[in-house]
Amino acid sequence: MAKVKAKTHRGAAKRFKVTASGKIMRNTMGKRHLLEHKSPARKRRLAGKREVSAADMQRVKGMLPYR
Repeated sequence: MAKVKAKTHRGAAKRFKVTASGKIMRNTMGKRHLLEHKSPARKRRLAGKREVSAADMQRVKGMLPYR
């Protein structure tokens, strides 16, 4: 009987990236819409990537089996 391969969660694959050192990075929430009332300093803080928290790491790794 053939071994069943784990499938990558396609939604997670679009949201998370794995770095060369193995860290899982995510986009910051809060920078998609309703930006006109947010201060420029707040929008700068929201720019860029963040590392996935330790509490969520196991769940995200389960959704990205071959990354």
